[in-house]
Amino acid sequence: MATKINVKSLPIGYQSIISNGRFAIVGDEPIAGKGTDQGFSPEDLILAALASCKVNTVRFIARKKGWVIRDVDAQLELSVKRNPDRSLVSTVKVALQIEGDLSDEQRAELLREADACYVHRMLKGEWNIAEAVPFAEKTAETT
Repeated sequence: MATKINVKSLPIGYQSIISNGRFAIVGDEPIAGKGTDQGFSPEDLILAALASCKVNTVRFIARKKGWVIRDVDAQLELSVKRNPDRSLVSTVKVALQIEGDLSDEQRAELLREADACYVHRMLKGEWNIAEAVPFAEKTAETT
């Protein structure tokens, strides 16, 4: 099933309500970007998705293998450089803290699995992003 996100802009700064149909969060831009800094920036959301996937993958693999772990925390840092041709190169530093009585081998395996999480592989893969089009006209059936 395809993932769908809806974004409704608000009249304040660049605030928006971001929803997947079940949950909602506030998006915005930082003050330096002329926003009001009242919500996650687009860059924050990308890092949050990646961090969440890595943490969830570590927890999933540990449970699957019967390894007892406690907290799993992630810290991600994004830096973006613009090339002379205006293309962008993004670098993400990732640090994971896995609490538990694990051997060095178990901890290394969990870190490898985190780097193979779905969002990590998706971001490193090929993307085909369609050009923006207007919403379809509302018909009597959709109103």
